[in-house]
Amino acid sequence: MRQLPEPDRDAIRLAQDPQFPRWLQQITATGGCAHPVHLSGSTTTLDGTTGEILHHYDTRHEPGERLLVRCRNRRATVCPACSRLHAGDTFHLVRAGLLGGKNVPSTVRHRPRLFVTLTAPSFGPVHRSGEPCRPRRDGGTCEHGRPLACGAVHPPNAPAVGQPMCPDCYDYTAHVLWHAHASKLWDRFVIDARRRLATSVGLIQSRFADHARLSFARVAEYQKRAAVHVHAVVRLDGPGGADDEPPVWGTTELLVDAVRASARRVRTHTPYSRAVGELVLLWGAQVDARPLRTNGDGPDDDAVAAYVAKYVTKGAGETGAGTDHPVTDRADIDSAPVSGHVRTLMRTCWRLGGLPEYAPLRLRDWTHTLGYRGHVLTKSRAYSTTYAALRAERAHHMGHDESLDAIVDRHWRYVGSGHTPGAALIAAGVASDLVLNREIARTEARSAGGSAAW
Repeated sequence: MRQLPEPDRDAIRLAQDPQFPRWLQQITATGGCAHPVHLSGSTTTLDGTTGEILHHYDTRHEPGERLLVRCRNRRATVCPACSRLHAGDTFHLVRAGLLGGKNVPSTVRHRPRLFVTLTAPSFGPVHRSGEPCRPRRDGGTCEHGRPLACGAVHPPNAPAVGQPMCPDCYDYTAHVLWHAHASKLWDRFVIDARRRLATSVGLIQSRFADHARLSFARVAEYQKRAAVHVHAVVRLDGPGGADDEPPVWGTTELLVDAVRASARRVRTHTPYSRAVGELVLLWGAQVDARPLRTNGDGPDDDAVAAYVAKYVTKGAGETGAGTDHPVTDRADIDSAPVSGHVRTLMRTCWRLGGLPEYAPLRLRDWTHTLGYRGHVLTKSRAYSTTYAALRAERAHHMGHDESLDAIVDRHWRYVGSGHTPGAALIAAGVASDLVLNREIARTEARSAGGSAAW
């Protein structure tokens, strides 16, 4: 008789445990998290006035004397369940800054707002999709004897798309160092846009904050060529942020001009290196700044929020531009499931990380992301709500909030993480069922004429 696979045997063992129903409740409460954190301890809630015990919870009565909580990893390749939750929070965070809600006034929808895309510069000709694959200049060969034109029309998912026409001509060093400075380049872009807005209306640049505020939420995405580009929602507010109307001179056209000019103007420099020299880093020539209109003449606000939310859950590994876990040595690079182009970028990152002049960039620590070390999602303080506020709102909705007058005494410790093979099988099933239930609910809401954007 053929023996069942280990996950199936383990799942049967779990199902036969008397505490299985409670364990399944925990798994369901985590949304089918793929790598839950195991905690042991207790929480006691006391009335702040009388000292009466209002509630006491202890894991001694739980299966295995532990409580399972979400890992909260945003990457879909690591935990699909938690990444979906993170994407939903991101959608509401970005949407609130576009349309209001979550303690953001609805008047923000009538302010100057842009959907901005900034790209990396060219580091060498690469194969493209959707059109005859040629560089800016057609024909000829490079100094290594390779053709500078392909002529093929590649489908979007073709393996060649994003790969260099000539790997020997491609500037891998500049690519990695640009990634390492991309966040700094964004900061300079925002500062310069503020200065340009001030100058365009005759204000002293240092007094811009007394008249207006530039609010934003941005997400980083890897292109097919494994170079990061940035999508951002940019909004012009009054000096108080979301609660304050912008000055009368603040128009969409003025904001577009400032954004485009700053994207062309700003630059930063790499530390000087005897091996590399000093590189001047700037944004790519392709800059898109599309106004978000309230009358439907422009990108849809919900679509923009969903677009940003989709990319915030994608790690470097899912896009093929690196891996989702740090590398510790060259062997990790050699065995990484990536293209030759990405592997060369990783090796370049590791090599440059060994130079003392680049030590502050921590390139070896960020080899798995090809040198990019910024957050995937970044927002200005006044743009909208926060992830912490969204989690608190969800806890309140689920009845997990506590009275302001209560005193809470917590004693918790970490005792492990992850699943056994059978538990992983069951958790995946729970996560799949929850996704199906949400899709059914969305379909019913759309049929009833309701909103189901996320």
